[in-house]
Amino acid sequence: MFRMWAKIFKSNRMLKDTVICNDKQDTRTHKIFDALDQICYEFDLEKPIWLDSTIAEFKRHDKVRFTQDNFIETIDFDYLEIHVIEED
Repeated sequence: MFRMWAKIFKSNRMLKDTVICNDKQDTRTHKIFDALDQICYEFDLEKPIWLDSTIAEFKRHDKVRFTQDNFIETIDFDYLEIHVIEED
C-alpha cells in the first residue's frame, strides 16, 4: 500500500487535506506522480513544476512544499505540502 498525504496551508493554517491510496503494482515514481495528479484534480489545481530544490527536498525527506514558485498560475494559498506516509 502506497499512501500520500497532501495539505494546503495559508497563514500557518491547514485549509484542506486529503490522503491518496494506491495499491497498483507500479514503480515508486509512477505512484508519486499518479497521486499528485489525483491531488491536483481533487483540489482543482494545476500541476506544480518540480524544481531542482523540490526534487532534492523530496528525496531527502519524502516530503516537499510547493510554493508560488512551483506554479505558473497565481495560487490563493501559501503552499501545498505532500508527504509519503506509507510505502510497500
